[in-house]
Amino acid sequence: MSYSFSSIHRKQPVTDTTLSPAAMGTFDQSGNYIPRKITERDASFADEINNTFVEIKEGKLVAGTVVRITREEVLLEIGYKTEGVILARELAIRQDIDPNTVVKLGEKIEALVLTLEDKEGRLLLSKKRAQYERAWGDVERIKNEDGTVEGHVIEEVKGGLIVDIGLRGFLPASLVELRRVKDLAPYVGQKIQAKILELDRQRNNVVLSRRAVLEATQRESRDGFLVNLKVGETRKGRVSSIVAFGVFVDLGGMDGLIHVSELSWKHVDNPNDIVKIGDEVEVKVLEIDGDRERISLSLKATQQDPWQAFAQGHAVNQLVYGRVTKIVPFGAFVQVGDGIEGLVHISEMSSHHVEAPEQVVTPGEELWVKIIDLDLARRRISLSIKQAAEGGELAPEYRDQFKADEQGNWVGTDDATREAAWGDMFQAEGQPNT
Repeated sequence: MSYSFSSIHRKQPVTDTTLSPAAMGTFDQSGNYIPRKITERDASFADEINNTFVEIKEGKLVAGTVVRITREEVLLEIGYKTEGVILARELAIRQDIDPNTVVKLGEKIEALVLTLEDKEGRLLLSKKRAQYERAWGDVERIKNEDGTVEGHVIEEVKGGLIVDIGLRGFLPASLVELRRVKDLAPYVGQKIQAKILELDRQRNNVVLSRRAVLEATQRESRDGFLVNLKVGETRKGRVSSIVAFGVFVDLGGMDGLIHVSELSWKHVDNPNDIVKIGDEVEVKVLEIDGDRERISLSLKATQQDPWQAFAQGHAVNQLVYGRVTKIVPFGAFVQVGDGIEGLVHISEMSSHHVEAPEQVVTPGEELWVKIIDLDLARRRISLSIKQAAEGGELAPEYRDQFKADEQGNWVGTDDATREAAWGDMFQAEGQPNT
């Protein structure tokens, strides 16, 4: 079947809706066809053809789509059916990896042209070198901005770790944590953040510091922690380290120090006798030095003062039982409570004259004494062996064990009976009887 030219230029407008107005011309009011104008923005056919081709030369970065993945290589289509090969060793900084863990089918990636034609006629590309080129620019910018980089630890080497940040970054062992770490193996495979300390492109040298990031984070945490910490409040913490002069406690934001003098109400020779590393303790905040970021703590301030407790349960003229702890030229010290020692002056040792305390008592000996003075403010107790021998009121804690009258006074037959009773009581409590 044939058609005449006049059949196209019919007077009635075309009603075929399969073609859009943008694809065709138009008709005027008389029905004459007006062809569509070709504007300066329309590309020529030659330009369209040229745009489908990619300029390929060695050292150039090209983008493409992954079209095949094998154990040995990845095939990348980079335009107009042009395909290049990325060998497995050119996929990433890490070696001996499965290509499927690095790229996926259909993924668009960037690669660097290594050679236009190898001995097998293949166009060879490198993903890791493209990443390397991009990474240098990024790393230089980040260093100038004093930012941080992020990457996986891929290898432990002598003196530190290798981190994949698009480049091989070296992280010295001394800069992995706030304190030096002996075993670096657990860090391999971990993702970390680090600061860039040194950058030398000519020597391909990148030195990183994770410690710098941790210090900055800790500094921010400390600032916020110190703002909310108040003198006089009680906090819970965990013993982080023990030194000769005291104990450091992690309060959850930073460490505070309990000086050895604030560990206990009694004298402390070795802090290890009071706490162990890892112990959870409750402490009171004594002082905060924001400028030097130092916190002074007290453990004993959260505990009842034994002198206060003793004073609440004892009074002058009461009888208490104790142990001789030390002999001095002017008398003897006797422990009458936990951390409570009183002095028996040589004049209060016996009703007869005593030349030396050793004539009456020996260290470790247990005996009963009378409180003749109790000075809580000065933390001093004066005791008497001589007056205790005369009898008197028992301290409350002994009244259930010994026979006493309504006033609490000892009721017994003679000194021998009384001594035996004292001895039996303390032997039953697990204390040695002398």
